[in-house]
Amino acid sequence: MIDVSEKLEGLNWIARPKLLALRRLGVETVEDLLTHFPRRHEDRTEFPKFPREESDVPICLCGEVVKTSLRRFGGWKKIFEATLQESDPNALSEPLVCRWFNLHYVQKMIATGQRMVVFGKPRLRGTRICMDHPEFEVIENDEEISIHFRRITPIYPATEGLSQRVLRSMIYRLLNELPWSSAGLETLAPSNLVRGERPEAIRAIHFPDSWEARDAAREHLVLTEFFVMQMLIASRRADASTRRGEKHCGAGALLDRFLRSLPFELTAAQSKVIGEIRHDLAANHPMNRLLQGDVGSGKTVVAIAAMLLAVESGYQAAFMAPTQILAEQHYDVLRRWLEPLGVRMALRTAARQEESGPLPLFERVQKSPDERLTTTNQPQIVIGTHALLYDKVSFSNLGLVVIDEQHKFGVTQRAQLSAREPAPDVLVMTATPIPRTLTMTIYGDLNVSTIDEMPRNRGKIVTAVRDGSKLGEVLAFLRTQLEAGRQVYVIYPLIDESEKLDAKAAAAEYDLWRERLRPFRCDLLHGRIPAPEKQEIMERFRRGDTNALISTTVLEVGVDVPNATVMLIENAERFGLAQLHQLRGRIGRGEHKSYCILLTSAQAKEASEKLAVLERTSDGFKVAEADWELRGPGDLLGTAQSGLPALKVGNLRTDAHLMLRARAAAVSILERDARLELPENQRFRRLIVEQQGRTFSNVS
Repeated sequence: MIDVSEKLEGLNWIARPKLLALRRLGVETVEDLLTHFPRRHEDRTEFPKFPREESDVPICLCGEVVKTSLRRFGGWKKIFEATLQESDPNALSEPLVCRWFNLHYVQKMIATGQRMVVFGKPRLRGTRICMDHPEFEVIENDEEISIHFRRITPIYPATEGLSQRVLRSMIYRLLNELPWSSAGLETLAPSNLVRGERPEAIRAIHFPDSWEARDAAREHLVLTEFFVMQMLIASRRADASTRRGEKHCGAGALLDRFLRSLPFELTAAQSKVIGEIRHDLAANHPMNRLLQGDVGSGKTVVAIAAMLLAVESGYQAAFMAPTQILAEQHYDVLRRWLEPLGVRMALRTAARQEESGPLPLFERVQKSPDERLTTTNQPQIVIGTHALLYDKVSFSNLGLVVIDEQHKFGVTQRAQLSAREPAPDVLVMTATPIPRTLTMTIYGDLNVSTIDEMPRNRGKIVTAVRDGSKLGEVLAFLRTQLEAGRQVYVIYPLIDESEKLDAKAAAAEYDLWRERLRPFRCDLLHGRIPAPEKQEIMERFRRGDTNALISTTVLEVGVDVPNATVMLIENAERFGLAQLHQLRGRIGRGEHKSYCILLTSAQAKEASEKLAVLERTSDGFKVAEADWELRGPGDLLGTAQSGLPALKVGNLRTDAHLMLRARAAAVSILERDARLELPENQRFRRLIVEQQGRTFSNVS
């Protein structure tokens, strides 16, 4: 009997060069090959007539190559063309010209007289109907016609040295030779969630007899993937709820003093979230909470409130930021706000270590919780980067861990701080709003709090997309803002110019900006500047000594200069929507009206649609949804970062309704049988242990 975990080397009919090519696709075992699912299917039951007009919808055509040609242009550049004619001699359609630019290997694969299947969008180029860079397949013979043609045909992710025909033939042979009683092919989801068995679904997703069979198979496999994911998430939740914790919530006197010292009132959303966190800190089991809020919504104040409650109860708090600039800014802000309250702090980064006073670092003291920190000189709040994870920093009495910009860290990193007994409370924060389906997955083991209200004292941000040819008008506007006493950011995608990328660079353009904005002072900021100099540059900008900061995305998060009211982003099309929104969040932080100018010379429709989203809305949650719509989920926050298995067939956005069903099924099973001890749940117990690589306390 074949075990699906067996290496493909054990199948003597797969040649070694093909094994190497499969390995490039991450396919090494029998199961990997069985679950190398098609990325789409083509209807090859009957090919349509050659088109007379162009179309935005890709189509699949079959014809005979009647002419090939190779043309050179621009020196070393080449265009290879293959002209296809319909195989039917009675067809009256125009020929189709397939074109490939600078793909030299294509001309070696295509010759006059061959039959070909091509897939792409037909476009009108002059008087000819063309397909540029179509996917193609040469029909060598009709012996395996039932696999490749006259059927609903699978199209796979492929690689060099592994054509569609070869991949298709391999998987077809494996499906026919593999006994379906093989170990590892059991159905992974409960019968009340999926219809049919996993082996039938795998066979039907590869070679369906009908579109209905393909859809049913896909639903089975998507629900299975989502169910596995939700079982892991639900088990994490159950595991966290059984861990021993301590109450880390003071009476609130220190928090009240802090709130009274603020020059503004909290929003209703901030007050609500602080209440949720306070409830968690007062519980005997560890808090695991995600705080999400738009750029500038006031998450830092909420984090400080949580840390003060922990400090007042006699515990230490750790505040972890993704970059040194952000960690240093948090340290400086917290010192200004909290040192007058008598709170002791320390900064720990790879390049800078400071403490608010000559304090010994974390000497262990054996005292009651409320005496541990109040009677010694230990720091009560430690701010740092990932250096807190790896440096020799020991905490004598850690009660709360706050992680800022959580999407830049992973589950494993988060666990390094929180995996101690008794477990500290954990609050993770993100200014990258997360669509609801992702909240159920990437952060499904966390309780979620949302700040959905902006402070009233924030200035309005006007966003405008401008063509690069309008730079003169933009410069005139910048000067009027500088003359009015405001400050300006100019953002570039690169530090230095690149021959490979058609994009401007901060260092290369810096001298030009100094001339453009003279006599106003400019400074250059990027990631390769040494840390002390970087800090000095930011301090000059905060004080107002510098009028314009020419920078890369090093200041994407955390920089807070209320007087900076204009941001010009060069080559805006090169940034993602979420990143542009983060950058825009550096302005509009004071009372003055602010302006974000997205400069682009891109003509592509996709670029225009993307940038238009930012003109329409400044709501980060709407921006995140639009980003998801435009570019698909991909690895938006990183399943690798989440510690969850990567999805092979499911789509978190379009299959959201299936995720809800899978989540309900997983929660229902663990509610009835938390330790998965019932005989019918043993396969789920094994599944969790195998996927996580460790045994959870509720699945021992």
